[in-house]
Amino acid sequence: MPLSSRERVLIALEHEEPDRVPVVIGVSNATGIKMQPYRGIKKLENISAPDRYLYDWPELGTAEVDEDTLRRLHSDVRGVLDLEPEWIRQANQDREPHSPCYDSWGTGQIEIGPDDWFPGIHPLANASSIQDLDDYAGWPDMSDPSRIAHVRDQAQRLADAGEYAILATPWLLFPFERAYAMQGMETFLLNMARDPDFARALLERNAQFCKELMGGFLAELGDNVDIIKIGDDLGTQTSLMISPKMYRELLKPIHADFISFIRERTKARVLFHSDGDVAPLIPDFIEIGVDILNPIQTSAGTMSDLATLKKKHGKDIVFCGGIDTHRLLPFGSPEDVRKEVRRVIDLLAPGGGFMLGAVHTIMNDVPAENVLAMVDAVETYGRYPLN
Repeated sequence: MPLSSRERVLIALEHEEPDRVPVVIGVSNATGIKMQPYRGIKKLENISAPDRYLYDWPELGTAEVDEDTLRRLHSDVRGVLDLEPEWIRQANQDREPHSPCYDSWGTGQIEIGPDDWFPGIHPLANASSIQDLDDYAGWPDMSDPSRIAHVRDQAQRLADAGEYAILATPWLLFPFERAYAMQGMETFLLNMARDPDFARALLERNAQFCKELMGGFLAELGDNVDIIKIGDDLGTQTSLMISPKMYRELLKPIHADFISFIRERTKARVLFHSDGDVAPLIPDFIEIGVDILNPIQTSAGTMSDLATLKKKHGKDIVFCGGIDTHRLLPFGSPEDVRKEVRRVIDLLAPGGGFMLGAVHTIMNDVPAENVLAMVDAVETYGRYPLN
């Protein structure tokens, strides 16, 4: 009898070989599809489904992929997400067209082009003391029930069907990313270097809000979840954003505490998302309990050496992602994409412990034909035993 998608994922997570490499696509902002390629896929496949946005947040630009399209993409996971509070979503719907939009932390995005938004509003840009943090009136209310009112029923329906692995992704819950959203990236990185006590205080305060929402979210999920996605973008195209020493002193204890908090409340596997070249930190991630690393940005520095990653860490952590969205998917041909899928599978899939997907969200410059070439190549080259 063929494996279900959920069985396929769970076997891969045990570092064993299922019937084929699992595909993770379309179910969170880190594994999603922007609206333009999503529309292109629907057109090519004659799928009639409305355009909806992930997290009910149009400025994010990421599609809420319909079930028919998820099936066409061979996606082995389904998502359960939180929402921003109803009053925030309503306020953004009612605001003047093209004016900034705000999230529940008080940070905001500004429109820089048609359907293109950039995080340009930083409410704590001038904060430099604990008192400044105490005085800030815009901290989020994580107890607002409209954030998670839908979670229990949605997760239960997916669990009752039993067909797909459930990947749950509370949004905006990354302490480091929240810190530079609140202050601006340059300002916060400078504070980490020149005033680490203040930086630590901001990170810890962010983490408390993250834990508050995560606790309620996990309570609503109950046992109906297989993977919890967390993370913090720590890498660039060539290196880390901060030194390994700074990570270990300021941020690693917060990540470790966050993961411990999650593990006390669920048996779900922990997926940690970080773009860029984070290879120097993989042993740290393993140490603090990360089960799955995403997105394996093959265009970034030493993350391109997939053979070494698999040899050094493949028994201790599951790799998820691996298909380049920087050059390959937007500019390659479908045949280029198929060849790269085969190469990545050959390097990362032996023995299990690999789930294939794009490196972060599939952006608007990616042709729909290349998305289909990627997922169809898994059907061709990702069957175990591998050729």
